[in-house]
Amino acid sequence: MSRKNFTVKKVLSSLQLAQKVAGFADSIKAQDIVILDMRELVNFCDFFVVATGTSDRQVKAIAEGIEEGLQKEGVKVNLARTLKSFSSIQYSQENGAWILLDLGDVVAHIFEPAAREFYALEHLWQDAPKFEHKTSVKRK
Repeated sequence: MSRKNFTVKKVLSSLQLAQKVAGFADSIKAQDIVILDMRELVNFCDFFVVATGTSDRQVKAIAEGIEEGLQKEGVKVNLARTLKSFSSIQYSQENGAWILLDLGDVVAHIFEPAAREFYALEHLWQDAPKFEHKTSVKRK
């Protein structure tokens, strides 16, 4: 009788996934990272992770950093969209104002400061319990 080799995939809860996303964003120096608990408000996801990059380049770098970090964890991004180009994301120069990453139970929103202020997701979803992400990266 032969034994088959198999790997056991670590399963993350939606909160753990949201915390990982926040951590990956933090590692790329995202600012004002907030996790919104959407479970009692919507039926399409459990959590929003909202973060800000200081420029379009940093917004793209944060999105790429989240995707790369999740790939290493074995988590696939279902959909990545930008505000300016609602087709598959290519992280091109003009796509940086707002990038959305759909991870199933978690949706990450990475904004430039003006776009975050304009769309005001925290105000729109003010009934959602909010978790402030504590920055682990020391900033100057």
